[in-house]
Amino acid sequence: MRRIMGFIRDHKSLLLLLLIALFLAACAHQPTVEAIKPPGFLQGLFQGFTMLFSFIGSIFLDVRIYAFPNSGFYYDLGYVIGAGCFFGGLGRSR
Repeated sequence: MRRIMGFIRDHKSLLLLLLIALFLAACAHQPTVEAIKPPGFLQGLFQGFTMLFSFIGSIFLDVRIYAFPNSGFYYDLGYVIGAGCFFGGLGRSR
């Protein structure tokens, strides 16, 4: 128990940032099939960056981690770049 409390005390700002990111990701919504303009590159980039939080939300709620319908290649490209940026991509390799 002391170990957990010590971790929380030492990493308060990180935990607060993760909590805020989780709340922001929970506010996201999926467009309907009748959407006038399907999500494109920038929305794919954002959704790829928040993929982990969307996945956690999908365990408890009816949330998709991938937009449907989307604009195709450019949405996919943004999604992959966003996910790569969030999970480290090539920045952690030597």
